[in-house]
Amino acid sequence: MVSKLTDKDDMTSRRSFIFAPALKPDMFYKALKCGADIVCVELEDGVAPKDKDSARGNAIEMFSSLNSNEFVDVEKVLRINTIRSQVGLDDVRAILEAKIPPPVVMLPKVMTSDEVIWLDELFSERGHDTRFHIIIETNEGLENAYEIAKASPRTEALFFGGFDMAAELRCEMAWEPLLYARSRVVHAAAGAGIDAIDVPFLDLTDLEEMRREAELSRSLGYCGKGAIHPSQITSLNAVFTPSAEKINHARQIVIAFEAADTGLLVIDGKLIEKPVIREMKRILAIADRMNNQKS
Repeated sequence: MVSKLTDKDDMTSRRSFIFAPALKPDMFYKALKCGADIVCVELEDGVAPKDKDSARGNAIEMFSSLNSNEFVDVEKVLRINTIRSQVGLDDVRAILEAKIPPPVVMLPKVMTSDEVIWLDELFSERGHDTRFHIIIETNEGLENAYEIAKASPRTEALFFGGFDMAAELRCEMAWEPLLYARSRVVHAAAGAGIDAIDVPFLDLTDLEEMRREAELSRSLGYCGKGAIHPSQITSLNAVFTPSAEKINHARQIVIAFEAADTGLLVIDGKLIEKPVIREMKRILAIADRMNNQKS
């Protein structure tokens, strides 16, 4: 049986994500109900240095006390500080000491694959099945993105950190100046067979422009995009939700592929191989998420 940590076909809907402040545990539970596919408890940029210790304690307690039967379709994540800092190492130590660790840890400002490998080894030694989401948001990280994405079977998604990237590149925080960097993240994620998720859109007053940017992200290969407020979630989910026709097509492809049991399949004269099947399963994961939200 393939471990969950190594089975890249175990797909999850990741159309949208939102942060919840670790200093306000009640906000975490509200965020879990907002419709986002991913809810991430924040220990990094959203927490002042003086509050890091109390925020960390809150976060570990939140994940430890969460009922495993609640919000099972929402991916629950903890964003720690960069592990190249003392406060980031304190975050890692707290996770290692936790009896019930976060199911997913988001690693910011990753620059090399060694950071990912090191953390993988620590968690493996501890016996934690915690998975990784990795943010590519530095110039060095972008250069090494392909190796970073492949560094650990725990890694399930790459996030594009556009704000820090724009600052590093000394360019405007806009679509065209960041297109190359965005594309590199998609390339790296595709090479590793994992998801790519785009940076949040900051202007809450312009949902139309947010939707346009989300559609561009989808066309580029991203499977989802971040939100800074629950009011953005519905629009983001709509952009990254496939049509009923695509869902039915995906279901037919997956059924035929599994029945064939050959590793490849020809349908309507087209060769269907594993990368295509992975995308079909991602579409079905979104369909399952939609059905569960309705029930």
